[in-house]
Amino acid sequence: MSAQAGNIDAVNVKALQPPRGHYSHGVRAGGFVFVSGQLPITPEGERLAGAPFAVQARQALDNVATILAACGTGIDRLVQVRVYITNVDDWGPFNEVYAAWAGDAKPARAVVPVPALSHGVAVEIEAMALAG
Repeated sequence: MSAQAGNIDAVNVKALQPPRGHYSHGVRAGGFVFVSGQLPITPEGERLAGAPFAVQARQALDNVATILAACGTGIDRLVQVRVYITNVDDWGPFNEVYAAWAGDAKPARAVVPVPALSHGVAVEIEAMALAG
C-alpha cells in the first residue's frame, strides 16, 4: 500500500468495523496518512457510549493506532491529532489517557468541545501521520 505523489489510496482495516458512511478508515496521500474520525467502537462492533470516559477515549485511540499500523506507520509518526469531546470537563482525563497512549510522541493537537457526537459517545478522534 504505497501512495506515490498524486495517488490517493483509501484504506479500510479488516480488524475494525467497516465505516458506516461514505468514507474510509484512512487515506494515504502525498506521504501522509489521514485517519478518519474514530469513535469508541470495539473491533466487534460494540459502541461504548455508556462506558466511562477513559474507556471510550482509549478505545478511540486504539482504533487510530490500528489504522496507522495497517498503513505501515505508527503513533511515533503522528503529525496532528484532533479530538472532539462532549464535555469540556473531560479534557483533563483525556490528556492523561492520551499521554499514556502517545508516549514520547507529541504531535500538534487540538481538543474541541462539541455539543454531541454520533451514537451518543463522548469522544471522536482524527489524526494525520507521516506515511511509513
